Amino acid sequence: MKQETIDRIRKFTEDRDWDQFHTPANLAKSISIEANELLECFQWSDTEYDLAHVREELADVLVYCRNMLDKLDLDEDEIVNAKMSKNEAKYPVDKARGKADKYDKL
Repeated sequence: MKQETIDRIRKFTEDRDWDQFHTPANLAKSISIEANELLECFQWSDTEYDLAHVREELADVLVYCRNMLDKLDLDEDEIVNAKMSKNEAKYPVDKARGKADKYDKL
């Protein structure tokens, strides 16, 4: 995420004095709620959906994730790359390519 976008999210929260409500638990709940609103966009069809609505709900998820990163003083690149390293080990290309099986079923 670009720094100017991060700064804009932080300013939005700061201007409204909402950081007081941004406990890790509240942010985790909000991420889940917004993710479910994103899922609702696909409730009745996997192929027919309103892209504008999907964009809005996905943005809400990302904003709450950014707030969670700030609250826990985490670096998004660091945590994503650490998780990718674990995923690469659990899902080796030669076993997982073209398969949707869970790692313990490969």
